Amino acid sequence: MRTLSDEPFLSQRILAEVSGHSLGVVNRSVKNLTAAGYLDGEVHLTEQARALMDQRAPKNAVILAAGFGMRMVPINLSTPKALLEVNGERLIDRLIRQLHAVGVTDITVVVGFMKDQFEYLIDEYGVELVVNEAYATKNNIHSLALVLDRLSNTYIVPCDLWCDGNPFRRRELYSWYMVSDLVEQESGVRVNRKMELVRAAGAGNAMVGICYLLEPEAALVRQRLGALERGGRHDDAFWEEALYQKDRMILPARVVHGAEVFEINTYEQLRELDSDSNHLKSDAIGTIARVLGVSAAEVTDISVLKKGMTNRSFLFTVRGSKYIMRIPGEGTDQLIDRGQEAAVFAAIRGRGLCDDPVYLNPENGYKITAFLDGVRTCDAASEDDLKRCMAKLRDFHAMGIQVPHTFDLFGQITFYESLWEGTPSVYKDYVRTRENVFRLRDYIDGQEKDWCLTHIDAVCDNFLFYRRSGREELQLTDWEYAGMQDPHVDVAMFAIYSLYDRQQVDHLIDLYFEGSCPAAVRIKIYCYIAACGLLWSNWCEYKRKLGIEFGAYSLRQYRYAKDYFRLAMQAMEEQNGKGETSHD
Repeated sequence: MRTLSDEPFLSQRILAEVSGHSLGVVNRSVKNLTAAGYLDGEVHLTEQARALMDQRAPKNAVILAAGFGMRMVPINLSTPKALLEVNGERLIDRLIRQLHAVGVTDITVVVGFMKDQFEYLIDEYGVELVVNEAYATKNNIHSLALVLDRLSNTYIVPCDLWCDGNPFRRRELYSWYMVSDLVEQESGVRVNRKMELVRAAGAGNAMVGICYLLEPEAALVRQRLGALERGGRHDDAFWEEALYQKDRMILPARVVHGAEVFEINTYEQLRELDSDSNHLKSDAIGTIARVLGVSAAEVTDISVLKKGMTNRSFLFTVRGSKYIMRIPGEGTDQLIDRGQEAAVFAAIRGRGLCDDPVYLNPENGYKITAFLDGVRTCDAASEDDLKRCMAKLRDFHAMGIQVPHTFDLFGQITFYESLWEGTPSVYKDYVRTRENVFRLRDYIDGQEKDWCLTHIDAVCDNFLFYRRSGREELQLTDWEYAGMQDPHVDVAMFAIYSLYDRQQVDHLIDLYFEGSCPAAVRIKIYCYIAACGLLWSNWCEYKRKLGIEFGAYSLRQYRYAKDYFRLAMQAMEEQNGKGETSHD
């Protein structure tokens, strides 16, 4: 019917060629459509057919463009994925123009990350922007849930596509979900003989992500998406979860050739599609090329590593050797003095604590290090790992390394608080909790300390086990916060990051002190746990203002501040031989 609406009928053979169906399918379809009143005796569309096509025609579109696009590191440091240019045209501009070309001008763009950069679309194309404030903590299931009332005869479009031809049409007669004929090893879905989309555990059709929803299916999606959104259990899910009924989608497949649609998820994919794209001229890639003495084209196999709490990092290869580049994360310039970090690396150089950086820029925090094969982090539940990590920590502290700057624990608590810019804490009893933690300062100051370079962020994930010359070695990484401090702060930091309970905390202290920790020092470490808990709770509150959420981690840090204040006070009373005293 769509073909006949565009081309006059000449013969069934020509209709078969133009529509892409077999002659047998065309013969049966013409007969059935004629019997149903959609075609007349001359194989022309009837008024009934035209009315149906008008009823099912596309009315609007929703473009999903809120996410970080984390796999686009290092490009996404300054440009949202939707605004990448291919052949001189932004991805989202091309998609909007293609929608306009088929008469779809009612377009909603759901934005989040770098949302302000999309403002020009309002004036240039008349789109409406809807802001997903939770873009950092929820997947696109939340983006689509924000616009459920707009789903009916609607195109749903991901923002990271380059479509060679126009994937949209003036006339649609049924709902569909677009996949390509390319095979992906971890697709999750495949097309069966009935053109159904069924779940696939391994290889399947590459999911393009464009979808068309008529009202019957749109009503189902609205209902299911609303249910999935409630409770937060599906925050990490893609919106397509709402399309599945048991093992298959409620929509048939629309299959396109892999050469017609390109999904751009990585720097490498962009380079493959348009090697002259302006967005390939990344400052980070340029730094790598300059430092290692190669061309940008020789920086290959770029892949993003797991996003850390402070930084973004990516793995890359140059002439057969692997490296990691660290890119400071959002708001990091407020938190870390890169000049001090450079001083720390100068002080620990050659001491066997970690591999020396290949490059470190004290101004912007860019760092390049050689990649270690076979790396694993410390297992905070492994006794053997804990013994080795605490021994490494003792050896480091025993070096008594000196640097010109201090990590002021209580000063940093106040500093992070100042970054809230007058916004009160999310915790109702924060003022009382803060007062209690600061009461511990007198006890800490009254204890003797071996003042030396302290890692500060000596958490289990920063102890790296790796193999070298057939042996498993251990090093300590991520020295961004390091400064002069009481080294016992490192024990407290390890404990709270590992989310240890009281028994595990005491066991860790015993391992570090090899079973001979003085009672006063143990109490001091309890005080540090309370202070460090408040420190990182405040840090999490600052990050939350930037749209970055750490879930249960932030809550547990605040609990350490409260619980270990009480434990420290109780231990002090017992040490002083006093009776029970009420305290907050």
